Amino acid sequence: MHQVSRTLIAAVLSASLLSGCASMQFPQPGSSEAEVVAVCGKPFHEMQDGDIHILEWTANNYNQYTYMAKIGPDGKLVSFEQVLTVEKFSTLKPGVSTKEDVLKTVGHPNPFESEYLPLTGTEVWTYRYKENGVWDSMMHIHFNPDGTVKRLENGLDIVLHFPP
Repeated sequence: MHQVSRTLIAAVLSASLLSGCASMQFPQPGSSEAEVVAVCGKPFHEMQDGDIHILEWTANNYNQYTYMAKIGPDGKLVSFEQVLTVEKFSTLKPGVSTKEDVLKTVGHPNPFESEYLPLTGTEVWTYRYKENGVWDSMMHIHFNPDGTVKRLENGLDIVLHFPP
């Protein structure tokens, strides 16, 4: 019975999440940067990646969603996507990817979710996200002292799963 209830709740939540996403209006490729900002508001962060201008917004109370707009050199939207996903995290390679790569791939971590571990000389950025659109998860990205990714650790966000 308990498993059936949990499955039913998950199904209802998934359906409500999907219906909410369907009604959201996201900017379409080809929109001007001004049109993107008019729809999404002022970005929380902006970066350059060569001739691509990246705009970043964090959404929901738990910062589980980060949206990035990539604006081409012509000032037009190339892509707009939610980047806190398993697929995006999996593109980050230990020993190869840098902090800059992480920022351009999954955005900025919440400043309260970053820490330095002095015993190991490791900096850790933590991202809360909805794994597969359903599960409250956390991705911890550990950095070597030279700023390259040391390792990624994925786990359950127990704060959101088991609130006080």
